[in-house]
Amino acid sequence: MDYFIVAAAALAVSGLTMYSGFGLGTLLMPVFALFFPVEVAVAATAVVHGANNVFKISLLGGQADKAIVIRFGIPAILAAFAGAAALGLVAHLGQIASYSIGTHTAVITPLKLVMGLLMLVFALFELLPRLKELKFDRKYLFPGGLLSGFFGGFSGHQGALRSAFLAKVGISTQAFVGTNAVIGFMVDMARIATYAAVFLFAKTAFPLSKEQMPLIATGIIAAFAGVIIGKRFLGKITMKTVQTITGVLLLGIALALGAGIV
Repeated sequence: MDYFIVAAAALAVSGLTMYSGFGLGTLLMPVFALFFPVEVAVAATAVVHGANNVFKISLLGGQADKAIVIRFGIPAILAAFAGAAALGLVAHLGQIASYSIGTHTAVITPLKLVMGLLMLVFALFELLPRLKELKFDRKYLFPGGLLSGFFGGFSGHQGALRSAFLAKVGISTQAFVGTNAVIGFMVDMARIATYAAVFLFAKTAFPLSKEQMPLIATGIIAAFAGVIIGKRFLGKITMKTVQTITGVLLLGIALALGAGIV
């Protein structure tokens, strides 16, 4: 049953986030948390997320808009380090409130409220008809990359902000998916290198063990299948549909963040 739940979740989420460009980590982590301790669930999700981005690049990397990758991706990576450093400065800020949902404890913090509000604003740009038609000039790619990367390092939610910007710069569905995959891979490599350095510096063992690998491998294979299925329908999906999917996921994650659930 464990393998079925993980496989079904990874397949569905991977196929869905093929179009939105974000959400795999956010939506898959709670599933892994059903079977692993939270810190192990985070590491397991990171492995599936990284492998999935590599697979998407192998299929769709050629569709990426190279100019956007450079102008958005490079500042995003640099800003991610600044965001991680800033997190250390505000880590002392206490929680605003907490409450229980079954066995889960929801914690509301200033960071989650700020991120939730920011994502809510971007969700409105993807869902409201008047705002949905707006386009971002490519001159805003650099500050967009900085914003996405900073909050990626700060809270780990860079993919949502990245997709919100890229959905507004006037590219095709194929270019959107390919560009998102390449930039996501670049950020993943920066994060993995940082995590590895932290583990090495702290002289602590990586939290995953051999016993957990079969379930993680199941998640990876199912996520690959989701990408393949999603790619088959990619030519039939319009950017308006992508914007709607992005907006709905942004709205859901914004509400979950603001409520302290994630």
